[in-house]
Amino acid sequence: MFSVKTRVLDVTSAAMAGGRKKLPSSTSVLWTTLHSLWQDKHLVLFKTEYTFFVASVLWLLEIGINVWVIQKVAYTEIDWKAYMDEVEGVINGTYDYTKLKGDTGPLVYPAGFVYSFTALYYITSSGANIRLGQYIFAVFYLITLLLVFRIYCRTKKVPPCVFFFMCCASYRIHSIFVLRLFNDPVAMMLLFAAVNLFIDGRWSLGCGLYSLAVSVKMNVLLFAPGLLFLLLSEFGLIRTIPKLALCANIQFLLGLPFLLENPVGYVSRAFDLGRQFMFKWTVNWRFLPEWIFLNRYFHLILLVAHLLTLLLFALRRWKRLGESPLELFKEPGKRKIPAQKNTVNQIVLILFTSNFIGMCFSRSLHYQFYVWYFHTLPYVLWSGGVKKIDHLLRILILGVIEWSWNTYPSTCSSSIALHACHFFILLCLWLAPPLHSAAAAETQAKAAGMEKCQ
Repeated sequence: MFSVKTRVLDVTSAAMAGGRKKLPSSTSVLWTTLHSLWQDKHLVLFKTEYTFFVASVLWLLEIGINVWVIQKVAYTEIDWKAYMDEVEGVINGTYDYTKLKGDTGPLVYPAGFVYSFTALYYITSSGANIRLGQYIFAVFYLITLLLVFRIYCRTKKVPPCVFFFMCCASYRIHSIFVLRLFNDPVAMMLLFAAVNLFIDGRWSLGCGLYSLAVSVKMNVLLFAPGLLFLLLSEFGLIRTIPKLALCANIQFLLGLPFLLENPVGYVSRAFDLGRQFMFKWTVNWRFLPEWIFLNRYFHLILLVAHLLTLLLFALRRWKRLGESPLELFKEPGKRKIPAQKNTVNQIVLILFTSNFIGMCFSRSLHYQFYVWYFHTLPYVLWSGGVKKIDHLLRILILGVIEWSWNTYPSTCSSSIALHACHFFILLCLWLAPPLHSAAAAETQAKAAGMEKCQ
């Protein structure tokens, strides 16, 4: 059974073979497309060829869903007022980060947060027009979804039926965007824009957007190990340095007003990696006693486990088999094994896996942190190496994860279930064939498919 694109090409080829110089009219192409969709209607939700069609329908539905949520579900104040108080201090001339604070505590986000929420401060009349702020975040949601759907259209890894659970069905994600107005969605919107640039081969511009995302919230650094590996793989060490310098310079320029006032205060507050989280908000470690949750040795164990897992994936799953890790530091043209450009699926999987590993070993996950990996979960699930896992089981895992994040307050059962799902996904990713051998198999399969069609 041919895809829509194949059938349209067949119509074009037939027209040319018949001696007609003109391509089929747009009406003819549209009719052929609709006819193909009707014939394949029972497979539309399962064939990746229809990703664009299903994603387009769901994106249009999301416009109505977001409007309905804003109009019918009550807004809940958590951090919005604190955000406005923090940026108001900057507007009033305070550039010492140690003196900036809101209702929920001191300002702990980098300078990009200040600039983005200062803009929202003015647009929403000093933060008073919350309804307008909700609609702005609905636009952020739709932009994020558009960027995510573009990634899935390019990769064609996940069956379209899963997209319903990735957008329309998630109460928590809609709440994070349009009912809570957290800064996490802003950072992730910029991150997914950067990923789109990476898969288009626009690495410098992508690094610039990535740095902007980090400047809104530091969680985006979870993608950094994967990004560093990709940069070294694509360019070698010498040509990677300017891109890292670009990221650093953006951070420096954004933070310059605050660095000039109190450099130690800005760096220690905006990039505080040792910040202590409150046990009552944890989603992932509820089954532990609070004293263990707060223990610094426990945090150190998680950090070591995080780094070791990243190292194992980099050496055994991301790197080419038989290639020395030191080869990554050389220019691609000077390596013993001829370098090949990373495929779209390789780029996406390395970035999403890097972030997912960070989530697995996080010291604490709060409810708004769900957006850090929510849109990437289908991709990492369907990239696992256990081929016998049915679509239904994968969707069930997504459902259990959604249930864990929707359980408030979190329970021992919800936390254990979340860790079990994380471990299962991580194990499947580990059992997947190394990326370069998988890419070679994919290329051979496509070539075989083309020969079969011919």
